Amino acid sequence: MANKEATVAELAAKFAGSNAIVLTEYRGLTVAQLKELRRSISADATYAVAKNTLLKIAAAQAGVTAFDGQLLGPSAIAFVSGDPVNVAKKLRDFAKANPLLVVKSGYLDGKALTADEVKKLADLETREVLLAKAAGVFKASLFKAAYVFNAPLAQAVRTVDALRAKQESN
Repeated sequence: MANKEATVAELAAKFAGSNAIVLTEYRGLTVAQLKELRRSISADATYAVAKNTLLKIAAAQAGVTAFDGQLLGPSAIAFVSGDPVNVAKKLRDFAKANPLLVVKSGYLDGKALTADEVKKLADLETREVLLAKAAGVFKASLFKAAYVFNAPLAQAVRTVDALRAKQESN
């Protein structure tokens, strides 16, 4: 009994401390495949396999209702502490290679996500790519601004040079 309470407390802490959560069904996957999946997402998430009743209790303790009625069959949850987009991509890619992994739903920023919304999340660019694109846009804007500010000065210099050349020729 104490072991179950400790497991529930640990799961509730993971529910409460995660950026995002993805519920999956892993029916038919081997231990080696689960180990590979855990390793692939370990930089951004932990992948926990637990009894559905314990997951229900832990989710309720953490105030997460996104998975009510979905904790059926062999369930495992990815508790995301890093980039949710990166984890969604890795789960999608793993599911393509191992069709027995089924993404059932998710939870992000206090909102429940359907399996399709988790797939859309996987289709987003990663945070690093988005930041790089934003930096490129800002850099281009700065170059445009510098050009606009320098253009009148350059034109004035050309006008003065033209006047000086005209005076020298007279």
